[in-house]
Amino acid sequence: MKKNSKLSGFYLGLIFVLMYLPIAVVIVFSFNESKLPVRFTGFSLKWYQELIHDDAILEALGNSLFLGVVSCLVSAVIGTLGAVGLSRIHWKTKGILEYISIMPLMIPEIILGMVLMAFFYMMNLPFGMLTLLIGHTVFCVPYILMEVKARLAGMDPSLEEAARDLGARPIRAFWDITLPLIMPAVLSGSLLAFAMSMDDVVISIFINGPRLSTLPIKVYTQLKTGVTPEINALCTIMLAVTILILLVYNLIKHFSTERK
Repeated sequence: MKKNSKLSGFYLGLIFVLMYLPIAVVIVFSFNESKLPVRFTGFSLKWYQELIHDDAILEALGNSLFLGVVSCLVSAVIGTLGAVGLSRIHWKTKGILEYISIMPLMIPEIILGMVLMAFFYMMNLPFGMLTLLIGHTVFCVPYILMEVKARLAGMDPSLEEAARDLGARPIRAFWDITLPLIMPAVLSGSLLAFAMSMDDVVISIFINGPRLSTLPIKVYTQLKTGVTPEINALCTIMLAVTILILLVYNLIKHFSTERK
């Protein structure tokens, strides 16, 4: 296929349609006056108004945001330190340790959820936010660890060695030299882990408490009675916030590049 042929343009357009058409449908029907998501009967903002007054969905959204932020913060610390430690050891068992560190990503979610549920039951931990934080941290750590480990593999170790030769202690050399260099990997891994935490349903169902609900679980349980257009309105708001964050990030990056 030629680079600028009509067939390649059609193929690219078809891929974009398949990717973004479902998102466009969700956005359009969030403004639908009718409750049934089968036909557009008129433009209305009533579902956004009902969303604001729906305490159950807002509480589930707050739980998901809190769970995602806290689990990613804890995972960022554990994953970063783990990646730095793995990059500095030269044991024969280093390959085994690296394999074990990413094992939560290779285990099916339903099995990992059952294992965590059995573990928390044996530890006599009450199911709720604490078990959710531990469970989400378990599968969030590998995302950050792999990103940071890849960043460390391409970093020149002589930079930190130069700081050590100039009298800096190991912690000071890591804080002033290594951490700023690997921070982009930490942030990208944390964003990916946050997205996985916000999207998780299977593991959360096994380790969730009876009085606590996250947004994915709330949407999943509503499938039995039908998803209302309030969910479409919520998805549209979250999409708008995501796009706004990306625009602000690109503007800050653009201005910082111009100043340099």
